[in-house]
Amino acid sequence: MFGFYRIAACVPVVRVADPAFNAEQILSLAKKAAADRASVQLFPELALSAYSCGDLFHNGTLLDGVEQAAERLCRETADLDSILAVGAPVRYRNRLFNAALILQHGKILGIVPKTHLPNYREFYEKRYFSSGYGIRNTTVDFAGQTGIPFGTDLLFDAGGDLRIGAEICEDMWSTVPPSSLQSLASATLLLNLSASNELVGKADYRRSLVQGLSARCVAVYAYASAGVHESTTDIVCGGHCIVAENGAVLLDSERFQRENVFYTADVDLARVSAARLGDSPFADSAATTAFPEFTLVKAVQPPVPELAQIRRTYDRKPFVPASDEQRKTRCREIFAIQTAGLAKRVEHTHAKKLVIGISGGLDSTLALLVCVRTMELLQRPASDIIAITMPGFGTTDRTYHNAVNLCKALGAELREISIAEACREHFRSIGHDEKVHDVTYENSQARERTQILMDVANSENALVVGTGDLSEIAMGWCTYNGDHISMYAVNCSIPKTLIRYLVAFVADESEKTVRDLLYDVIDTPVSPELLPADEAGRIRQKTEDIIGPYEVHDFYLYHFFKYGAGPEKLLFLAKRAFGDLPEAKLKDYLNTFLRRFFTQQFKRSCSTDGPKVGTVSLSPRGDWRMPSDASFDLWKSLLG
Repeated sequence: MFGFYRIAACVPVVRVADPAFNAEQILSLAKKAAADRASVQLFPELALSAYSCGDLFHNGTLLDGVEQAAERLCRETADLDSILAVGAPVRYRNRLFNAALILQHGKILGIVPKTHLPNYREFYEKRYFSSGYGIRNTTVDFAGQTGIPFGTDLLFDAGGDLRIGAEICEDMWSTVPPSSLQSLASATLLLNLSASNELVGKADYRRSLVQGLSARCVAVYAYASAGVHESTTDIVCGGHCIVAENGAVLLDSERFQRENVFYTADVDLARVSAARLGDSPFADSAATTAFPEFTLVKAVQPPVPELAQIRRTYDRKPFVPASDEQRKTRCREIFAIQTAGLAKRVEHTHAKKLVIGISGGLDSTLALLVCVRTMELLQRPASDIIAITMPGFGTTDRTYHNAVNLCKALGAELREISIAEACREHFRSIGHDEKVHDVTYENSQARERTQILMDVANSENALVVGTGDLSEIAMGWCTYNGDHISMYAVNCSIPKTLIRYLVAFVADESEKTVRDLLYDVIDTPVSPELLPADEAGRIRQKTEDIIGPYEVHDFYLYHFFKYGAGPEKLLFLAKRAFGDLPEAKLKDYLNTFLRRFFTQQFKRSCSTDGPKVGTVSLSPRGDWRMPSDASFDLWKSLLG
């Protein structure tokens, strides 16, 4: 369900040139992996014979023994639902091929020969094997079975999102790997049966190849290599197993294990399929690359892991790197993108000043920090920034003092313009009772602040810098033609969960006064401060108490936008990530997210210019073009 499959990468103990022993070890692992609900089991290159048989590959006794071992393997896996990929030497028309046997329920579904044979340094495969290049639309008799599809044109279709392509070791290292063509022909799972030897640094390069291929092919790439019991005459194999999904490494196994071992990775092929739909380079490659026709061989849908038993974790904050060092690097890069974008806009418009509204909250604080750094880049003083604090009916002492003190500490020109009387005059003009704290009461304050900023900018030949973030525009948590509008929006593609880390990044590189102020801003509850404070003067209107935690909404946004996850899968993923929250709460938050995301598109349709900093952006000119009238009833119905 939801496109999850369990891949088992298996490394059996082998004896060189002992097919019966090797089959016994493969069977042992296959049964254990099947009991673990493995959907697909991947074994190394030439696992039935061992890779390092040398000239024994020309001996009929060995090859007969391999067929007998393969026959036993089929017979004793007849009751297994997993799809197995096992390496074996295969004779075809008086030639020998290094091949992958793809079998299920005791039947060999097809045999894929290796295309690229290494014949350099420690490898001399052309001495023993022929290339499978050009072998298509043919069959072979092997291991007591007749008419088995044989060739490099085979893909194995198990229904759903599972379509398998196979290649062997050196194929991956070639300039145009067969897996690239297999992926263009719709294979979502790419298997590599390998016997790569270990050299200093080779594991890192191997890992990068697997990771890169999975990203380039927008696929899952699974790799299993022969282990330490291969012949050590000239090489040592390490049994390296790797699984990567669209550029993310899910499995990177230990090496040099001395017993039968299998490793599992639970992959999400629905995610792969969704990513391909929105990936124009993949679609363009499929349309413009000449690739051969493939024969689809039908397989039976294999077992999949129980949803409750999926061995895969999901970050609560998918926009935020897990490690301190990665976060620091990410924040530095984002800050550089923001400042470079604003600097270009200032130069292009010949703006004499920057105007920014400062509330003492996270978003305006980050935007102010970007303005200060931009002025440094342009070799202009921070006093060219006009920072305006506009206290209103909901402004608290904490946010007010943080805003004032931060502007002073950073050297910006500080102006204080209260909006209270202007709003009251406006209420009188439109006949609104100030005691009625409705949407008119709230939005008039936001629009009054925007009017002040725009008019000051006009009078100063300045540029209004917007403060709104990605999470707010996703949820529509902004006032149309109020804080929704600016002249350049530096935070527009940064989610709320990441902004705290960006402010902390700058804080950690600042002198103590600024650092202390920034950390107090980070600790302040998120609020538009449009409703009066409570009796103790504290923030009454806390955004996350109203719409739910931004941490959860950012999670939904990431998986909805990036991978097209539907409501049921979004809820499932959220339960995995937020195990401390009741399912009913997560469902409520998801309903809120979907309702607001759909109904607030009209605000995104006329968003201000601003720099894209990550893979998720809701700019109507770029990544997200959605009709403002789209209904969310279908999504809502799937939640029940």
